[in-house]
Amino acid sequence: MLSALLLIPLLGALAIGCWPGKLTSERARTVSIAFLAVNLIVSLYLLTQFDLAVAGLQFKESLPWLETLGLGYEVGVDGLSLPLLIINSLLSLVAVYASDTDTPRPRLYYSLLLVITFAVAGAFVAQNLLLFFIFYELELIPLYLLIAIWGGAQRGYAATKFLIYTAISGILILASFLGLVWLSGASSFDYSATMAHGLPWIQQAVLLVALLIGFGIKIPLFPLHTWLPDAHVQASTPISVLLAGVLLKLGTYGLFRFGVCTFSEVWVDLAPYLAWWAVVSVLYGSLAAIAQTDMKKMVAYSSVGHMGYVLLAASASNPISFVGTVFQMVSHGFISALLFLVVGVVYKKTGTRDLNVLRGLLNPERGLPLIGSAMVLAVMASAGIPGMVGFISEFIVYRGSFVSFAPQTLLCLLGSGLTAVYFLLLVNRAFFGRLATTTKQAVEQDPVLPVVTWQDRIPVLTLVGLLFLFGLSPSWMTRWIEPTTTTMYDAMPIKLELSIHPAYRHPLGNISAAETVVQTAAVGVSDLADVPTDLAMCSDGDCAL
Repeated sequence: MLSALLLIPLLGALAIGCWPGKLTSERARTVSIAFLAVNLIVSLYLLTQFDLAVAGLQFKESLPWLETLGLGYEVGVDGLSLPLLIINSLLSLVAVYASDTDTPRPRLYYSLLLVITFAVAGAFVAQNLLLFFIFYELELIPLYLLIAIWGGAQRGYAATKFLIYTAISGILILASFLGLVWLSGASSFDYSATMAHGLPWIQQAVLLVALLIGFGIKIPLFPLHTWLPDAHVQASTPISVLLAGVLLKLGTYGLFRFGVCTFSEVWVDLAPYLAWWAVVSVLYGSLAAIAQTDMKKMVAYSSVGHMGYVLLAASASNPISFVGTVFQMVSHGFISALLFLVVGVVYKKTGTRDLNVLRGLLNPERGLPLIGSAMVLAVMASAGIPGMVGFISEFIVYRGSFVSFAPQTLLCLLGSGLTAVYFLLLVNRAFFGRLATTTKQAVEQDPVLPVVTWQDRIPVLTLVGLLFLFGLSPSWMTRWIEPTTTTMYDAMPIKLELSIHPAYRHPLGNISAAETVVQTAAVGVSDLADVPTDLAMCSDGDCAL
């Protein structure tokens, strides 16, 4: 089953690359959509066959490959990788569907997009460290080419910067994997969460720090983020959708899977410092976004801030925060993809992303009312408005992290407020007022913008629907995630103690994140202050939320 999921986009890339005769852009796009639609159907079928009662790996496949190197084809999926696998299939289809029908060099363009889909899916299911690294690096060159060939005016600089940063990331990750296998005495690179158990603390710390920096570049976290805004600004809209919605999740997934679970003893010791690192990333990303006048750059910096929430939840190291870690990955994937889609449509119709120029795009007659409404909804989701997926994910993150790191959580909560500030600036400047796309138009004439076609509407409306679907019914997501994350927490040999305040010293072992999620649909983020009172009701490990 998993092999089929990997082979479909790869076969699609081969079919387009080897297509006989001249291949038009429209036909290449149609063929790519067909393969990715089948890929999404297979992913959804995988979801229906997933056994919620089994917390471990499912649909496992194992084949010997290069045994002398310790490399084997070991794949499997659990509640951590399954949601990300489906997002990869969905957003890859969205990216291809949103691509222009007259894209130059279509044979290469669509082949590279399909190769990225294949590589990311392989990384999410790989259970061999060397196999994961191969898939992790496989998306590097295709994405470099997609930025360097189909990007903006400074695409060469942005693509080269991305290549250098990601290459350094890969070197650090490979070095950590090699060191782990060598020091543990393992006979192969087959992954086990217990590989590092028994190693001296200092050796584990060195290996974990290498992973932190390597995956921190990919996430990205401050100050390792500088490649991301340039890459987003220069990349075309479909590539930005893939980059923000899927590729950044390789960093958070890898850090959670191989960092938290493998080096849990050192992770617990470093957790307070990691939580402060998350605070710095959240606040820096938010403040940097406020200073931007380019819509796309503002959204790019917002990604830096919101990915900090993932690190905060992972550092808190309790069952609820672990659910929040995965939920935030999924939530950010939907929201960031929608934001970049909307910004892309605005740029296509107006020719600019400058907030000092754009005005009145919500004009119902001559503007972009549907796209403007979608932007307002995306902004609301990102700012954590109740009823939308962003609120649920951030609430779970805060609920889980507050009991471990109250000061850091409150500072990150400030980041949610700053999110509302910079996106309110964006919406107020670009979508309200008298319609204008240039400074001259704002004074002398009223422009009429081109009509938004269904090619642009369908991906936007699909993602808007998902924001509400998982915002109003979050248990549809947590039911897949929680069994795996709870097992990961239970397997940690050392647990992080709760806050030093006596009210937080009660164990969290029997708290159900699903029960917490159900309640969050009816409460606001301000109710986070009630957490100590709720936890004070715990006795003998049983907590009534």
